[in-house]
Amino acid sequence: MSKLKTDLSKFNNDWYKPGKNLIYRVMWYTINLCFFRSPFPFYGPKRFLLRLFGAKIGKGLVIKPHVSIKYPWRLVIGDHVWIGEEVWIDNLAKVTLKSHSCISQGALLLCGNHNYKKTSFDLLVGEITLEEGSWAGAKTVICPGVRLGSNSLLTVGSVATASIEANWIYQGNPAKKLKEREIKH
Repeated sequence: MSKLKTDLSKFNNDWYKPGKNLIYRVMWYTINLCFFRSPFPFYGPKRFLLRLFGAKIGKGLVIKPHVSIKYPWRLVIGDHVWIGEEVWIDNLAKVTLKSHSCISQGALLLCGNHNYKKTSFDLLVGEITLEEGSWAGAKTVICPGVRLGSNSLLTVGSVATASIEANWIYQGNPAKKLKEREIKH
């Protein structure tokens, strides 16, 4: 049995289309750096800029400083969504944050990965959805193709490599079902 090895010189993602031309992307990268990845604290201008660059955003978005968003034209946000400091939304595919969902500090939403089984290390992409009332805790990682069910909780530092069920708390790497989430008044 021959042992094949990764050969990054064979990597080719020509099939992937970011959705906008290079000039548009450079304009967004500059805006992202100046207003989102910076300590700029004001929500209103951030909402305006996201909409200007194609994001669909409901009312009441709270978006803290030092957030990085790859492609706002692939971002759909419902009402009263919270995005904490140092969140990275690497949305090579569509990311949907439904109403009342929360992404805490330092969380990573990663729509892209690589096929480690191929010598060419092919790019893989998948959409991410946070259903209504779901919560991605601080320093969590959400992988391509994952859906957090309504009112679910991914605890601090956990990694969601597969979708998680509504109304449950998940913990660990990879995240495992821990217990039912109880919400009280």
